[in-house]
Formats: sequence, C-alpha cells, structure tokens
Amino acid sequence: MPTRHRDVLIATASSQLTITKHPHGCLMIFPRQEWERFRERINAVPMTAQWWKRIFLGNAMDVDMDASGRVLISPELRLAAGITRDTMLLGVGGHFELWNSSTYAEKEAEQMKGEMPDIFREFTF
Repeated sequence: MPTRHRDVLIATASSQLTITKHPHGCLMIFPRQEWERFRERINAVPMTAQWWKRIFLGNAMDVDMDASGRVLISPELRLAAGITRDTMLLGVGGHFELWNSSTYAEKEAEQMKGEMPDIFREFTF
C-alpha cells in the first residue's frame, strides 16, 4: 500500500482491509468500516441478484496490512483479477481497485476511444 494511503488506513481502519472481486475484472479493497457499509447494501438487494451477492460476499477475504503496508492477496483472488506482476492501485471513493496493469491500460484506452457518458456532458472539470 502506498505510504500516502497506508498512514490513513492505519489510523482509520487499524490496518484491517477486506478484498473481493469486482465485476470489471479487478479487485476491490475496502477499509473494514467501508466494507461493512458495502456489505449491508449488498445484503439488501433482492433475491434476483443472488449470484452477485455470492460473487461479492462469497469471495470476500479479510486481511491485515503488515508493518510495511503490505497485504497478502489469496491466489484465488489474484487469479480472478489476472494479477501476476505489474499492478495498478486506484483510489475510487471509499475503496481501492487493484488491477493488472495491462488490463487496466487496455480498458482505459477502450473507454477513451468512446464518447463520455451523458452524465458527464454538463460536468465541469
């Protein structure tokens, strides 16, 4: 975990994180208190989304950062996200996304070729 995030996670989450699959092919890494909120929201979805409940909740693993800010990610989760060597960590609101670097670059390039979603048309940067 990069230093800029590590210090905040130590202070606010006691180095406790939860990692699970993301439907776009990366891993989501939550500080534990954010995970608890996310889990409550997932538990509230109807039975028609039962498989997504299984994907998010059934694959979740609680982990602790070590003193150096490292996190051990299970082989199953690494395989699911295609994480082998080079990775990209993104902060996206209340959680992080961990990507295989080349997968992220491909998906980002694909998105940049297309048009921006309508919701951003009136957005000021």
